[in-house]
Amino acid sequence: MINESALLESKSLRDSVLERTDVLDRVKALSLLPDGMHVTTAMVAAYFNVTVEAIRALVHDHRAELESNGYRVLTGQELSDFKQLSGIQSRTRSLALFSRRAVLNVAMLLRDSEVARQVRVYLLDMEYLARTQPVENPAPTDPTDVASLDDRIDQRITHILGKTVVPMFNALIETSGEHRKELIALRAGVQRIERRLHQHHARLKRLEGVRDNRPAVGVMAAMDAMNGRTFERHIAKLLQRDGCTNIVVQGGHGDRGVDIIALTAYGRRLVAQCKRFAPYLSLTSPDVQKFIGSAKVLYGADVALYVATCPFTPEALGIAAEAGITAVHRGVLEEWSAGEPLKILE
Repeated sequence: MINESALLESKSLRDSVLERTDVLDRVKALSLLPDGMHVTTAMVAAYFNVTVEAIRALVHDHRAELESNGYRVLTGQELSDFKQLSGIQSRTRSLALFSRRAVLNVAMLLRDSEVARQVRVYLLDMEYLARTQPVENPAPTDPTDVASLDDRIDQRITHILGKTVVPMFNALIETSGEHRKELIALRAGVQRIERRLHQHHARLKRLEGVRDNRPAVGVMAAMDAMNGRTFERHIAKLLQRDGCTNIVVQGGHGDRGVDIIALTAYGRRLVAQCKRFAPYLSLTSPDVQKFIGSAKVLYGADVALYVATCPFTPEALGIAAEAGITAVHRGVLEEWSAGEPLKILE
């Protein structure tokens, strides 16, 4: 079997596997811009856990190859049109974009990234299996086979848990005194099952996309396409899914710096600020400091969430940690939306 480092040296070998862009999502979820097709330099760097400068240096050394696989730089009217269509808010005069194929190309050229190495290993494993496994003629399968039936059952159970069982527990908890702790523990168990079914269903959908050669659209791409109000309602649904009650979405003028107020499953007062920013922007320490005043002083919150579709600067993360603010940055938000609960809510 060929060693993964061979992809670093052989362009012909790289060209032979460039169609397998689905490997990117199998190794790690790749967030896309709202157009569902491209990522920025910063997003590529985040995917491979390297610096933006490392990606720019790689582009400088291999620009022709990357351009042949979908890398491009937008300027002028083309950039203006793209910003308008995608909702990107930036004053930059140029914007580098990578297609999924170009991102896979980067994975086969980037030396100092464990994620890139994993992509190369996965690529060659798939190529080896494709060349060595015997070709079989499988019997035709009915569209309503066992897998699809299981999927439909999972969806039905998830619907019942979310729409019937959990609300029933909520009502019992509000009116119960003696058995409140036991009911809360039972509800938490039901919600864990519901989340696991959500995750299982999401994995099945991603696999269907791979089989049908359809590009996988990640949860972050969907959120990037939301407007501010829709994003706030999405966060409210995640809070409800994780056991929060008395949820009020109050984003807008007069909200005093807090978009959502609620009670956690254990009765703690929760407030949240929701920012739907472009993924190449960052929340800074002044943003967090302003929220600290609103959350702690004006609302007296026990749990304070600053939720954003973009990263936080290191200074902002440090201030948030010192003040007891939970910074739900882009990576955490993706996991939370996919079913992984926030530890602060457990």
